[in-house]
Amino acid sequence: MVKVVVTGISLISCLGDINLTWKEIIKGMSGIKFSQPFNYFPPLPLGLINDQPSSMENITLKLIENLCLDGNIFPPLNDTAVVIGSSRGCQSQWEVFLSTKTWQKSKEIQHFFPSWLETLPCQPSIITAKYLQTLSSVFSPANACATGLVAIAQGYELIKQKRSKRVIVGAVETPITPLTIAGFTQMKALSLNGCYPFAIHRDGFVLGEGGAMLMLETEELAKSRGSKIYGEILGWGMSCDAEGMTSPSVDGKTAIKTIQQCLKRSNLQTKDIDYINAHGTGTILNDQREAKIIHELFSHAPKVSSTKGATGHTLGASGVMAVALSLMSLKKQVLLPNLNLLPLDFGLNFCQQSRQYQLSKMLCFSFGFGGQNAVISIGKY
Repeated sequence: MVKVVVTGISLISCLGDINLTWKEIIKGMSGIKFSQPFNYFPPLPLGLINDQPSSMENITLKLIENLCLDGNIFPPLNDTAVVIGSSRGCQSQWEVFLSTKTWQKSKEIQHFFPSWLETLPCQPSIITAKYLQTLSSVFSPANACATGLVAIAQGYELIKQKRSKRVIVGAVETPITPLTIAGFTQMKALSLNGCYPFAIHRDGFVLGEGGAMLMLETEELAKSRGSKIYGEILGWGMSCDAEGMTSPSVDGKTAIKTIQQCLKRSNLQTKDIDYINAHGTGTILNDQREAKIIHELFSHAPKVSSTKGATGHTLGASGVMAVALSLMSLKKQVLLPNLNLLPLDFGLNFCQQSRQYQLSKMLCFSFGFGGQNAVISIGKY
């Protein structure tokens, strides 16, 4: 049986790289600050990496460079597959182009369109593939907030089906743009105060930018080159409620089936799960629905937290960032806290402070627009 192990991790958030982000979260710190990157919007709590929104290319290049260093591999890597997703892609570049008053002029169009192929939604996967100089499969999933976990599942299957022995998976987002802010403001989904997952007085999510990449390899390949192993990908579940454009199914039945599907494929029972890294956006409906699902399925009360209180909601990248941090948690046997300044709602076994804890099996949840559900299980190697 082919085992899929994680031999490299890179992450960039508003708190820094993977090591800085881990250290700050463990200390109970958040990278969310009030910022005003666009003067026609009031200051909002945002998870900016720098003072102004970052570029997709810069984040992607830094992630793949850091991943290669952590995983001790170096280009050219002709046979390494790539699955890097994004729900927004290069939207920010298109917004800049379309907001230019003289864009209709032919010289402006000529100036923009030579680089048009460098602003397609698949750009993060293209940048990664070019850096690796790979000749293998290259995929670019876009499944709203479930994108990161879908990328991991696709990479896992490429290895399981023996189509590749190594796959770089992940997702990158730079969603802090005028259109994104305006859209979520109209939906009344953005918080005006901060991100407080599962809190009684939560009022919405906070946009964050960043991403994460994982190096997946066969156990055989990892052992042959003496790689460090963070953990094992055990299985996945995926589905869609297919009920509405934005809201998920209130009863959570499809999401529950997705979790059960993941557990079955992973040869696990609900009682085997020690910790759940929840989607936990801080919105009224998502947290209520997710808490109900966890309470219904996991009677043994595993530990639960959401890292979005520290990093903000990075949309399509949030799932793979959660898995990256959960793998660190698994490797170090330390719980990730649910950062919150407000009293918590719901009767779940929340991790409110970081501490040593025996961890063996974990689940990570992502629930996206259109009712997209994705679940990944990981285990201690």
